[in-house]
Amino acid sequence: MNTNRYVVGIVGATGAVGQELVRLLHERNFPMSALRLFASARSAGKVVEYAGKKFTVEEAKTGAFAGVHVAFFAAGGSVTRALAADAVKSGCLVIDKSSALRMDPKVPLVIPEINPQDLAQHAGIIANPNCSTAVMLMGLWPLHVKFGVKRIFVSTYQSVSGTGAEAVQE
Repeated sequence: MNTNRYVVGIVGATGAVGQELVRLLHERNFPMSALRLFASARSAGKVVEYAGKKFTVEEAKTGAFAGVHVAFFAAGGSVTRALAADAVKSGCLVIDKSSALRMDPKVPLVIPEINPQDLAQHAGIIANPNCSTAVMLMGLWPLHVKFGVKRIFVSTYQSVSGTGAEAVQE
């Protein structure tokens, strides 16, 4: 990526996480030359409007990632397993939010504030821990560094937002 402005893709753009990514990329003024939104065939053609700009949703499918520098995959493990390798072959860096590759030893599991050095080890795909883990570890990491936390026991109770944008509306 030898450019200061990136073509960014969001796979799962019509879902709750995808919509939040659209908002955050704009709010944080991410250096994008273009934003491409991808979703299922059912959502292809829909128009998403944000910050006075209109984006037409494209179908997330093999061959769709040509020209995309980085794509956030937020559509579930089956979509990641089906499309991530194709995106990488197109020259795209995949940042996956699903559980599909979190345990793959060839895919770094990264929380940038904790282990950014692991980004150097990627082969085109970077995994994220789930939302509860990422937030929890932000608080636990300094304690681990200072005191050497060895074990924690955690229970999470997920909100309806985990089932998608339509459930939140309901």
